[in-house]
Amino acid sequence: MAALSRALVWFKRDLRVYDHAALAAAQQHHDAFSLFIIEPDWLQSPECDASHVDFALGCLRELRAELALRGLPLLVRVGPAADVLAKLHADLGFTHLLSHEETGSGWSYQRDLNVAAWCRSQQVEWQEFTQTGVVRRLRSRSGWAKRWQSRMDAPVHVLSDRFNAAVSLTQPDLPTLASLGLSPHGKSLQAAGEKAAQQTLQSFLHARGHNYRKAISSPLTAEDGCSRLSPHLAFGTLSMRTVHQATEATVASTNDRGLAYALRGFAGRLRWHCHFIQKLEDEPGIEFNNFARACDGLRENDFNHDHFAAWCAGQTGFPMVDACMRSLQATGWLNFRMRAMLVSFSSYHLWLHWSEPGLFLARQFLDFEPGIHWSQMQMQSGTTGINTLRMYSPTKQAHDQDPEGIFIRRWVPELARVPLPYLAEPWKMDISIQRMVGCIIGVDYPAPIVNDKVAMKLAKDRLYGLRQTAAARLEASGVHARHGSRKSGLPATGQARKSTRGRTAKALNEPSPQGDLF
Repeated sequence: MAALSRALVWFKRDLRVYDHAALAAAQQHHDAFSLFIIEPDWLQSPECDASHVDFALGCLRELRAELALRGLPLLVRVGPAADVLAKLHADLGFTHLLSHEETGSGWSYQRDLNVAAWCRSQQVEWQEFTQTGVVRRLRSRSGWAKRWQSRMDAPVHVLSDRFNAAVSLTQPDLPTLASLGLSPHGKSLQAAGEKAAQQTLQSFLHARGHNYRKAISSPLTAEDGCSRLSPHLAFGTLSMRTVHQATEATVASTNDRGLAYALRGFAGRLRWHCHFIQKLEDEPGIEFNNFARACDGLRENDFNHDHFAAWCAGQTGFPMVDACMRSLQATGWLNFRMRAMLVSFSSYHLWLHWSEPGLFLARQFLDFEPGIHWSQMQMQSGTTGINTLRMYSPTKQAHDQDPEGIFIRRWVPELARVPLPYLAEPWKMDISIQRMVGCIIGVDYPAPIVNDKVAMKLAKDRLYGLRQTAAARLEASGVHARHGSRKSGLPATGQARKSTRGRTAKALNEPSPQGDLF
């Protein structure tokens, strides 16, 4: 034990007890206490929603109780991180600040720079521990998969004993949404906290995951068939290592070949989860700028605010798009294929730059994970310069993923009586049928805000034309060298394909970690 050392464990997006490196390290100090800071920069950021804060508060209630059983007080304070730390340091004189590394949004990156400067000025030793497979200050992607595997196979961190608590501390009740100036969000959220996370993991590994590979595409089957672990990984109520090791143990022990096959697919996507976050770690600017700067100006100056408002409201006139948007806003979750369709529609059909749609979706997703989110926004909108362009037809997705119209009728009740042959394209109904079913297109439900075929052709011509330019081709090589996947240890990405439409030489067909996985 370090002589006369006092540790402060700073919780951020790691709201758990099991496999928590900073907590384990705190037990080596003379005494310790812990802290979670509700930061104004977070509350005021354009990505934050009251549902995120509500979920975090639910996690904190459980975490505070679990830590108290182990003799460690959890303080929850509101204010800028450096100011909160300075006040606690004046009161308690901690010598070590212990936390996990965080790959977050721009505001949290700047926050960490400020905290690092404050620690240096006060001679407080700040130790940051790895939490995922993301490598800080990575020089090359080569060998990344092996490093991921090594981290995930390492022993989990288990607390050895009770803590030696610091001096008695006042712990007021947790704040409420109202006291933080936030309005009720109205969403029906997943249960918060480490216990709910463990229950969700076990129910997936031993029951719900059996049909995983088939269930992940349709919003109907994905609701139960996906792991539903994404909020827990985003808020850290489960560690990636815990999920990886539990999955591998289940595959190794089960006699059910179907379950083992399903879970192997899931296990592969755990690697892709960290692969995408690594991109933001390596290049924080992708939250704000196009991966491929050759795409600058492609959409930014053509932003149609009326189209954006209709997309946000689920009033585009395309039933599958509107059903997905309304479902997402009610629950905070949507499976990946439908997320990709929403982004594809905004990017290609509506020709909207990804930034504003990305911020809107960030607020809707309870599982908002900055690294995955911004990488995927750009990947699905065609601005990475290296990935295969994915252009989803809302009509085809309706036929493929909701063939009986159950999902559309649930979330777009205006169309409840529309005959199934017209449900994906209600504007094709004769006016006599519209009157009969009580749904007049353009009155009771919007007419399509764009022409599907015309919009798609225009988008393809623009993007494939850009990718044929020498500047775009040259830049794509650099983007791939820095961010492209490597073959060692990761699931197959699909081979680069030749194309008469002028794709770059390394058009990657990277799978997607969020909805397919979660």
